[in-house]
Amino acid sequence: MTLVDPANPPSRKAPMVWALAGAVPWTVLAGIQVAWFVVDRQSPGWLHAVPAALTVLGVVTFVVVAPLWRYRVHRWDVALEVATPAVFTRTGWLVQERRIAPISRVQTVDVHRGPLDRIFGLANVTVTTASSAGAVRIVALDVEVADRIVARLTDVAAIGDRDAT
Repeated sequence: MTLVDPANPPSRKAPMVWALAGAVPWTVLAGIQVAWFVVDRQSPGWLHAVPAALTVLGVVTFVVVAPLWRYRVHRWDVALEVATPAVFTRTGWLVQERRIAPISRVQTVDVHRGPLDRIFGLANVTVTTASSAGAVRIVALDVEVADRIVARLTDVAAIGDRDAT
């Protein structure tokens, strides 16, 4: 099986969802720091400024840079017309991973939608295979695209002549 570079990006809404998900813990941390500043006015200014600067750095990294970088890296493809049909993914932002799941090894195909996914009309597809490496996940797809992928994979896996074990 040749290593194919997947071509399809996640939904264009993915960076916004990832940014909002990343903003939640940083907002809580910033709120705690503001409360600490209000309650503890006698500490030296630098004692509040250093954690605040680290929080700003974290917000820039995880709310601005990481979602955009993930969008540039994340790719997926479901190749059914090639000699060896498979699901291909590339994920990550600091640590990048490429996964290939042959269709003959597919056991289940699931769709997951968290609260932010539902608000933005996104879905995540999980393809579980007979592999010790775990499932292959295609994240942040428009719901219609996810439904098409699930239908195609389910149809192809159901008519396969081999058991996925």
